[in-house]
Amino acid sequence: MEKHLVLIDGHHLMYRAYWAIPRGMQTKAGEQSNAVFGVISMLLSILSKEQPGSLLFCFDEGEETFRHQQSDTYKEGRAETPDDFYTQIPRILQAIDAFGIRRVSDAQYEADDFLCAYARAAAKDPDARVTIVTGDRDALQIATDRIRIAIPHKGYQAAEYLGPGEILAKYGVRPDQVPAYKGLTGDSSDNLPGVKGIGPKNAAQLLQQFDSLQGVYEHLSDIKPSVRAKLEADRESAFFCERMATLVCDLALPVSLDRLTLRDISADAVVDFLRSMNFTLLERRFRSLLATDYGKEICTAPLVAAVAPTKGEAQMSMF
Repeated sequence: MEKHLVLIDGHHLMYRAYWAIPRGMQTKAGEQSNAVFGVISMLLSILSKEQPGSLLFCFDEGEETFRHQQSDTYKEGRAETPDDFYTQIPRILQAIDAFGIRRVSDAQYEADDFLCAYARAAAKDPDARVTIVTGDRDALQIATDRIRIAIPHKGYQAAEYLGPGEILAKYGVRPDQVPAYKGLTGDSSDNLPGVKGIGPKNAAQLLQQFDSLQGVYEHLSDIKPSVRAKLEADRESAFFCERMATLVCDLALPVSLDRLTLRDISADAVVDFLRSMNFTLLERRFRSLLATDYGKEICTAPLVAAVAPTKGEAQMSMF
């Protein structure tokens, strides 16, 4: 099997699923299931499209990471997530476990830190490649010729792939300049202000000219007065936001790379879970995966008979 590791930002997938699938979706027993359905749907699409040899879900665990400890206002201002999102998380984790897929989290670090640590560790093998599934711009700093970022669109039907060339074309900076870029522009989603009045275009131009945030501040005399004044006023904020945006990539891996290999997935366990949630459409899609060469390589054959999808599920077949 190809040495292709797929790393999934679990919370990003859950949020996308929750808001993409109607919240009225329920099991026959009345349990809300839209986020669960959406995550499994995207997981099946990822497996079919990427055909990874190894896979890992990375999750945020809490709100007291080392970044929160450095800033009381980190990530403040985000819209409150409805309670019916959180009540579905145990079911989503149960689904991931049914597939036999590993997952990691830690109270001190964010999912992005684990994405970086695992991607960098896997990429040490010259025969390996890594795909990181996320919508978080922080992860762009991880990209290399063998580590690409996949941003889901239309479920995972039209994923946008970003490597160093695509990142440079889209943002005007190299992957290694992304923390400095965020130091200048800030990031409203993380409540990081950056430098007031410096937008993406100016930030990219400054980094293209002076290479790094340190380089920008070492050449203030070469920058036009109106921009220089903004940089001088928010110097502390710029460097602080750069530090906050820099991922920790040297973490000890809680699950070794060789334990992430997809093999002997119990198809019965997956089918049993899908049936417990009345996901007949997803069961049909899973069985289609089993019929492929890739599916036969990673799964054991199911023993239960197939069932037809419900009308409501069939309407969501493209997610």
